[in-house]
Amino acid sequence: MSESDPRPASADDIRSRIDTGKPHSARFWNYFVGGKDNYEVDREIGDEIKEIFPGLVDVARTSRLFLGRAVRHLAAERGIRDFLDIGTGLPTADNTHEVAQRTAPDARIVYVDNDPLVLAHARALLTSTPEGRTSYIDADLYDPARILDQAGETLDLSRPVALMLLNVLGHVADHEQARELVAGLMAGLPAGSHLVISDSTATSPGMIAASEAYNRSGAVPYYVRSIAEISGFFDGLELVDPGVVRVTDWRPEEGAVAEAVDAYCGVARKP
Repeated sequence: MSESDPRPASADDIRSRIDTGKPHSARFWNYFVGGKDNYEVDREIGDEIKEIFPGLVDVARTSRLFLGRAVRHLAAERGIRDFLDIGTGLPTADNTHEVAQRTAPDARIVYVDNDPLVLAHARALLTSTPEGRTSYIDADLYDPARILDQAGETLDLSRPVALMLLNVLGHVADHEQARELVAGLMAGLPAGSHLVISDSTATSPGMIAASEAYNRSGAVPYYVRSIAEISGFFDGLELVDPGVVRVTDWRPEEGAVAEAVDAYCGVARKP
């Protein structure tokens, strides 16, 4: 079964909110992972950043692969059936609901984003197995109470939930505010829930330069953080082995070659 926001935006409303004059992180990232849902302004800054730091392409690709491994682990080995994916971005291959429902057809997934282009593509996300459910909320990370309230219409918030925050927390400039938002969301979820985070990190001059160039482009800024700051999001939770590591080092597929990418991740359980 699929469902949408009970107050869906009209096509005209969605179009009026799409700004093609400035880069946008969802479209920029879509360009980096080989998608087609982007504009010339996104490709221009993308090409500029490739010149500055080609490694960001690997960050985008390997972060996406981490998502798949984390969701499979949670569904297959931790018994998670409810997933709350905030900062969804534009649909590509192997979205959270596709990965989860391959392992657990009865899995329920709620996607959350406030980007109008993502909203315009919501129908592509709103697919599900007959046994499961998938829905989309047009909401902002800064409003965790509203997110949890609406997510509860699809998810069973009395059971453990996987909170997915992949490559989104960098939009929150103040680190303490970002910590508070994560803590607020986790506080609304029951014991046994899991927090999944991945993000670009300020672990090389190239990544820092790429971040600065992106922030000068007119897009909503994105701030890369230290490994210690990424680790701090998991305070009070029980980290799943191997802890906070590069995205390529988190339970890699057998035979996979680890790459020294500037992106770290972790999965942790709420006791």
